[in-house]
Amino acid sequence: MKGNDYVKFMTQQVVSYMDLPKEERRQRRIEQKANKPQPPIGNKWFGVLPLAIKSIFKRAQ
Repeated sequence: MKGNDYVKFMTQQVVSYMDLPKEERRQRRIEQKANKPQPPIGNKWFGVLPLAIKSIFKRAQ
């Protein structure tokens, strides 16, 4: 895809999004947040620290 085609595509997407009523845009955002996959509980609470500790223990063995 050439640069000009990409700009044209993005412009079409933005215009179609802006043409939607405000309530429909808000409803879409809420649905996208609800369908978003949840990260593992260890990552959510402690970040990457559990992964780093697990990899250190795997190397030590």
